[in-house]
Amino acid sequence: MREEEKKRTSQKSSLQRLFRKRWVFPAIYLVSAALILTAVLWFTGQNDVAKDDLKYGENQPGTATGDEPSLPVNQAAENFKMPVIDEDAIQVFREFYDAEASAEKQEAALVVYNNIYSPNKGIDIVGKDGKTFEVVASLAGTVTRAEKDPLHGNVVEMEHTDGVVTMYQSLADLKVAKGDVVEQGEVLGMAGENQFDKEAAIHVHFEIRNNGVAVNPIEYFGQSVTTLENSEQGTEDKEAASKEEDKQPAEDKQPKEEEKPEDSKKPADEEENANSTDASIGMAKA
Repeated sequence: MREEEKKRTSQKSSLQRLFRKRWVFPAIYLVSAALILTAVLWFTGQNDVAKDDLKYGENQPGTATGDEPSLPVNQAAENFKMPVIDEDAIQVFREFYDAEASAEKQEAALVVYNNIYSPNKGIDIVGKDGKTFEVVASLAGTVTRAEKDPLHGNVVEMEHTDGVVTMYQSLADLKVAKGDVVEQGEVLGMAGENQFDKEAAIHVHFEIRNNGVAVNPIEYFGQSVTTLENSEQGTEDKEAASKEEDKQPAEDKQPKEEEKPEDSKKPADEEENANSTDASIGMAKA
């Protein structure tokens, strides 16, 4: 028993001597602070990893492996495509009316309806076998019009970027509705006939418009949509039209003065004679 008490007494004295030293307590504080800081950094690192996993992990919605496919940030602009699935099975029946083309080509690009000749503002595509075929979207976009037109058949208009619009006429039916977001190559309907261009029979009339002005689709097939957006075609046509209006003579723009009735143009002497005659008749009656 005495030996155990001696050991305990020696241990207490050793600890007391240790704590009496000046460097003991600062060392304890530094070690404690280091441990606490290490724990905080480790906990923060675990949270960052969890956030990264949530943002880029396999189960994050909107990623390639989530519920919905992700869209690339820098998606390349699409190229205009012929609005058909099999280009080898179709041909252009009537081309775009070009004001700078030869007289023969201009005549071939006229559409006759009720004995009135109209320039073709797009191209008319027919099947080589004369049968119907599927009409697809030339570019991805939003459907702004999808309805039956009594003259042009079923019509679909799609809006793209920066004033670029594509139009599809003479469809036999409609596979899309207004407000639909359509991918490139998605079926819009089947080619059909219309009243405006009976000569083309079963066909699709396809137009590309830039800022409201029709351009030749054949020139842009295979070209990026940015090529048309950055071109001045369409803008120049609008400016030329406005200049033509400005060139009109000022006389044509001013309203014509209304002609006065003939009675108001009587000479003053005739009015005086009439007054004197009325006066003489009155005196005679008196």
